[in-house]
Amino acid sequence: MSILMSNFLMACWRISVNTKQGKIRILGIDPGSIRTGYGIIDSDGYHSSYISSGYLKLPTTSLADKLSVIFASLSEICQQWQPEHMAVEEVFMAKNPMSALKLGHARGAAISAGCHAGLEIYEYTAKQVKKSAVGYGAASKDQMQHMVTRLLNLRKELQEDEADGLAVAICHAHTALNTKQIKK
Repeated sequence: MSILMSNFLMACWRISVNTKQGKIRILGIDPGSIRTGYGIIDSDGYHSSYISSGYLKLPTTSLADKLSVIFASLSEICQQWQPEHMAVEEVFMAKNPMSALKLGHARGAAISAGCHAGLEIYEYTAKQVKKSAVGYGAASKDQMQHMVTRLLNLRKELQEDEADGLAVAICHAHTALNTKQIKK
């Protein structure tokens, strides 16, 4: 059996099992060329449960090495935690065009890992993520960390990239999942 067919069958099995429980497993990604944050939650659109989170500290070597680490690490995370959806923060227009290009490459590696794992991919702007998690589209990093901790009822302190990854997952839960439920 080919790898793509195997991934497709696994994705179908995951969706049928979790849909019966009414929850979707979401992997949120905050891409970066220095650190890439990720967060995994289960959500029905109204209630979200924390599953896992962290960040990838990328090597200080070549861009190709960084992209390889992002792809391989997120592929491993997808295999371990079996999410159905991936939500990724979009590139914002940075002051430095080179930074925006590197960020775009990091997003590409993350999205490729999600596609390879058979996930549905969704994208959100930084403003959408902040508004969904904090209620204010220009929220600070501290406000994001605080609200993500509160929304998921966590007792541990989150690193900022990790909190951003969870915020992207929360944004998807509040946006896409509620939209689907309203259309039913």
